[in-house]
Amino acid sequence: MAPMEKGFSWSNIAVGATMNMFEVTTLGQPLEVLKTQMAANRSQTMGQAFRNVWSRGGIKGFYQGLIPWAWIEASTKGGVLIFTGSEIEKYATKTFGVSPATAGMLGGIGGGVAQAYATMGFCTCMKTVEITRHKQASVGAPVESTFKVFADIYKREGLAGINKGVNAVALRQATNWGSRFGFARLAEDALRKIKGTKEGDKLAPLDRILASTIGGALATWNQPIEVVRVEMQSAIKSQDPTRPAKKTVLNTLQYIYKTNGIKGLYRGVAPRIGLGAWQTICMVTFADYVKAA
Repeated sequence: MAPMEKGFSWSNIAVGATMNMFEVTTLGQPLEVLKTQMAANRSQTMGQAFRNVWSRGGIKGFYQGLIPWAWIEASTKGGVLIFTGSEIEKYATKTFGVSPATAGMLGGIGGGVAQAYATMGFCTCMKTVEITRHKQASVGAPVESTFKVFADIYKREGLAGINKGVNAVALRQATNWGSRFGFARLAEDALRKIKGTKEGDKLAPLDRILASTIGGALATWNQPIEVVRVEMQSAIKSQDPTRPAKKTVLNTLQYIYKTNGIKGLYRGVAPRIGLGAWQTICMVTFADYVKAA
């Protein structure tokens, strides 16, 4: 963990923004697109989802929504996450003397909720619209631009429409980062015990990466929340009369379960394991090194 500082560590805003931009521009967005494609089209296998995304421009298809939505989201949510999470983690250990794993979990929960309500709602919504709007072409409907969809949603539903699914996003982010930070710190402690090093001693870079990979993979237990979020924000128009007209987290969860069963709630979990591992490596391990520097 990074050394304790006095007062607020404002530089963590820049650290978080930089690391999240790096994460999403490399492996993050392709895995996000594949995960969202499977969550929104729950009958598709991973192979079918991959071919579908590839058909939308080859490798470019896997970067749909990167500019501007993912970049806007990454540059803002990364700063909020690392700043808020680091402050909570720092004061939890310094003031209350909790374990690194508990402090990491609390920091992840606080940072995840803060980033969801501060910056992520409309960006996540528009990224999902960007990825799912191409479904309309397969049913003969014209594919509208993302900005037109954005303007139509705002005109029709205002800020509430643009932030549709934000409560699901907040729930997802709280459980995401609480689990990622918490599991990653637990894995670090376990590796220290295995190697016989003392608490607080630095682990080797590969050990830190392994711990973050474990933390990111284990954090995908909440995939049903992610599938619910995608369904709530999806631009796909359905003729299914049982699909809720006004979606809430609960009625969307019930709809997915009734139409696709328990498997439907875990669609896209495989690419999300890769995404979770990569995000945790970038935002926990790499970010810790950058903060220390």
